[in-house]
Amino acid sequence: MKENIMDVLRARGFIKQTVYEDELYKLLGSESVPFYIGFDPTADSLHVGHFLQLMVMSWMQKAGHKPIILVGGGTAMVGDPSGRTDMRSMMTKETIKHNCDCFKEQMSKFFSFEGDNAAVMVNNGDWLLDLNYIDFLREVGVHFSVNHMLTCECFKSRMEKGLSFLEFNYMLMQAYDFLVLYRKYGCKLECGGDDQWSNILAGADLIRRKEGQDAYAMTFTLLTTSEGKKMGKTQKGAVWLDAKKTSPYDFFQYWRNVADDDVAKCMKLLTYMELDEIEELTKERDERINKAKERLAYEVTAIVHGKEVADDVLNKVRAAFSGDVENMPELLLDKSMTRLIDVLAYAKIAPSKGEARRLIEGGGIKIDEEKITDVNFTITPDMMEKPFVLHKGKKVHYLVKFN
Repeated sequence: MKENIMDVLRARGFIKQTVYEDELYKLLGSESVPFYIGFDPTADSLHVGHFLQLMVMSWMQKAGHKPIILVGGGTAMVGDPSGRTDMRSMMTKETIKHNCDCFKEQMSKFFSFEGDNAAVMVNNGDWLLDLNYIDFLREVGVHFSVNHMLTCECFKSRMEKGLSFLEFNYMLMQAYDFLVLYRKYGCKLECGGDDQWSNILAGADLIRRKEGQDAYAMTFTLLTTSEGKKMGKTQKGAVWLDAKKTSPYDFFQYWRNVADDDVAKCMKLLTYMELDEIEELTKERDERINKAKERLAYEVTAIVHGKEVADDVLNKVRAAFSGDVENMPELLLDKSMTRLIDVLAYAKIAPSKGEARRLIEGGGIKIDEEKITDVNFTITPDMMEKPFVLHKGKKVHYLVKFN
């Protein structure tokens, strides 16, 4: 008998909350269930936080269920207040369309769009942007209690700074999305991050009220460190899935450098590795955990950027640590760039010139084997004649060449 996908997701640490859990468990074990996860296009790339949701959809499709990928071309015109203490900036229709197009391109490598349970991608702008407001209030708004809405965590966190009526509509629109997808695709389950619990529950309740049919909600753990901080942020900013925004080398290094206590969790959530292998690789907390970190970084990079890219990055990382300059990642510079501070900022080795200055003063930069502590250090013409290795701490190494 095929393993129930809820058992798989629970064993790997995904599931946080469900509603009507026993009924949902039976449903997922007996038929192919259309389900959806929404992604608001607030940037032109998905990031590490989204990646966890993509893995859920991948696991569920492998188990025979049908993924519906909803991009929020309509809801992004309002902005989701969930998890926010301030109001999201308004976006133009043109920006939203561009971001949706970028999402489609990135997501296409995660799912199969062919076969009996082929994934589909829809845009809620197709039904939200042309809604008649009076009709919407009569059909949807009548089923929502303002008193109850104000007790929801997604609104409570915004009350101090002020919750706009614009944002207050977000829950109704997300609930309406679920209703539309139920009517159009037979979608019975909405999934998402645990910060979306109130919105997802509202949609399931709306279907039960409007259609008299069962609908379900399931949320997943947020990607956080063992200390409770959100993962996917570095000094350079968010860790993106787009290679142009976060290079595969930096992406690999991010996972190679996670805390020891986070390795097993990340392997369970972000790779397809077997649980027995994960347990074996991560049971020690001495130098052997570094091998597990390298494996984590390789597996995640291969999923996001492909095996060929992951192999190339792995070779470069190992070369950097072994001093093999032939395979070290290269940094090609123009000869007009002579100030070390400018080089560090340009190559994003430091996020800003101010941080580059602090890095140099703190002894964190070496050229070949020489530690540089002079913030005014200038690369001389003689140095430009042959490649040299630029080191940031013990983990970041570039072979610098000038053209």
